[in-house]
Amino acid sequence: MSVAEPRRIVLFRHAKADWPPVTDHERPLAERGRTEAAVAGRKLADSAIAFDLALCSTASRTRETWKLAVHEFPQRPKTVYEERIYEASPGELIALLNETPDDAQNVLLVGHNPGIQAAAEILAGSAEGDAGERMSRRGYPAAAFAVLSFTGSWKSLEPGVATLLDFWAPSE
Repeated sequence: MSVAEPRRIVLFRHAKADWPPVTDHERPLAERGRTEAAVAGRKLADSAIAFDLALCSTASRTRETWKLAVHEFPQRPKTVYEERIYEASPGELIALLNETPDDAQNVLLVGHNPGIQAAAEILAGSAEGDAGERMSRRGYPAAAFAVLSFTGSWKSLEPGVATLLDFWAPSE
């Protein structure tokens, strides 16, 4: 894989979580969240992006979102459950992506707001079509994802270097 080929990053917010009497880290998905995670997985599968790597928070709701979404994929990418994604700032998420090996072209990151939304906004120096307007208008609801593209090594990923290609939310 050449660093001159465009790379894709999908920043995927976990689906709607429930509020049982457990720690925040252990909150499961609500019924609506289980449905929306599978719908998001089908939408990602329809994008035809062949993911090389998925980075997923260790929180219960992100692991459950990923399990339901990836079930819709034609091929399961290598998955790494990463504690640092839980409660990560956008800078911490970008630093984590900077550690990605350059043989990975397309990476999906399953995490939490406000970090996921802020990372998408910070990385996107430009947007195609109405993707930026849709993301701004919608906020970043549960089960939403942004698709970004950039050229270069993962170490070169920094604010403003990516293009927002698409934004999807369950109500679209």
